[in-house]
Amino acid sequence: VQQISGMLMKLFQKARLEKPGQVDPRAAEFTLSLLVAIYDRSGTGYIKTRSVAAALIALSGDTLLAKYRAFFQVYAVPDGKAALITPSALRNLLTDLNQIPAIVGESCTLSCVEIATHSCFHGVLNSAVVEEEFLSWLRSEPAVLLWLPTCYRLSATEMVSHQARCR
Repeated sequence: VQQISGMLMKLFQKARLEKPGQVDPRAAEFTLSLLVAIYDRSGTGYIKTRSVAAALIALSGDTLLAKYRAFFQVYAVPDGKAALITPSALRNLLTDLNQIPAIVGESCTLSCVEIATHSCFHGVLNSAVVEEEFLSWLRSEPAVLLWLPTCYRLSATEMVSHQARCR
């Protein structure tokens, strides 16, 4: 948690320099509190770096495709020339991501993760999928992750402005 705190301080300090006046001075503190609430409920003082990366990617303002590619990069297993997502890696990703809605009482059961994992690998001959297959599966909006594109769409609509006047 201490290392994550230092990393978040640097991250938000850089963000404040890039976007003056748009980043709350306590953003690192708030983000760390959220990450601890999500991933360290028992107060051990330890959080997996990969879990933090998944949460920061999911909560970032980037596009869905960029988020999905980043998830692949973080969770993929190297296999010679290519990287692959294995069922185990996908289970870890889904479990980490589903801690985010769980913090507000929107939990998913372990069976949801298993069903989603099975759906990703349904009809796959190998025991792992390449990035394009993984991205294609995510674009189909599996139920276990439906909250992610929904949140993205909600945040994207905040930037929409219509040049119309009402009477």
